[in-house]
Amino acid sequence: MNQMTEVLKTILPVMLMLGIGMICRQRSLISREGIDALKTVVVNIALPAVLLNAFATMRYTFMDVAVPLLMFLVCVAAWALGKLAAKLFHMQSRFVPFLTTGFEAGMLGYALFQMLYGTARISEFARVDLGQVLFVFTLYKILLGLDGKQQANGRQLLREMVLSPIIFAIAGGILLGATGLYQRLIPSGISGILDACTDFISAPTGAIILLTIGYDLVFRDIPWKPTLQVAAVRLGIMVILRFAFLALLRLFWPEADLTSAVNVIFILPPPFVLPVFADEPDQRVYVSSALSVSTLIAIAGFAVFAALGI
Repeated sequence: MNQMTEVLKTILPVMLMLGIGMICRQRSLISREGIDALKTVVVNIALPAVLLNAFATMRYTFMDVAVPLLMFLVCVAAWALGKLAAKLFHMQSRFVPFLTTGFEAGMLGYALFQMLYGTARISEFARVDLGQVLFVFTLYKILLGLDGKQQANGRQLLREMVLSPIIFAIAGGILLGATGLYQRLIPSGISGILDACTDFISAPTGAIILLTIGYDLVFRDIPWKPTLQVAAVRLGIMVILRFAFLALLRLFWPEADLTSAVNVIFILPPPFVLPVFADEPDQRVYVSSALSVSTLIAIAGFAVFAALGI
């Protein structure tokens, strides 16, 4: 009974917020503009606070450089495998390889990881996430532009990266952590003040994220056959790369304990920004449907992890 109670404590808040989000859409309690505003708050304010604290409190070793690099290569491999799968299975959409790589850590991953393992371990997830963040902000967007026959604007991409609050927060956290400044400020209590501020700002992150995801979970008009096909292809690729990633970690850094972070990140859906690049209405429906199904797979994986205590 106690184990079931603990599992329900983790799973039910997720289901509750998803359900509230769906009700808000069905009864028009929140407008689309309101949901977009909540997403802006999360991406530009709450999530940067999470990342700033996570990278400031992280231990910095050679592994902390190698793991993000390895994660970047994993994302490239996932894109290439998606490209190959599209040819093998005759999947027509140009978005297939983009649906098989990248991870929506910001709008979902941090919330799920924090609910499973607590705030104290969030730096583990940030360490693994950094490589895919760099991938999504650079090569992912460049490939999307080239694949859409658009000229990739390097200056605009660089500007977007530099001015992104998420990149600012990561850079600030790394500066505080890697230089040892955060640790040196602990005796004076300044680090504690920083923790209090970031904890307060980031407190509603998980609830807001899950509410917005529930709002966007619409199952009408989903083209089920191609949607389930690409979701299955992504799941297969993630299973293969997850085992390869952990095998390399255990080979070169057996002391690294990142299994929990790796498990969570590899069940996540593709980046939620992807429908913005879908110009044709049918492709927008296809991409949005794939994201919805992949999100449900992530929630199901989260429930399994909670039930098994992984």
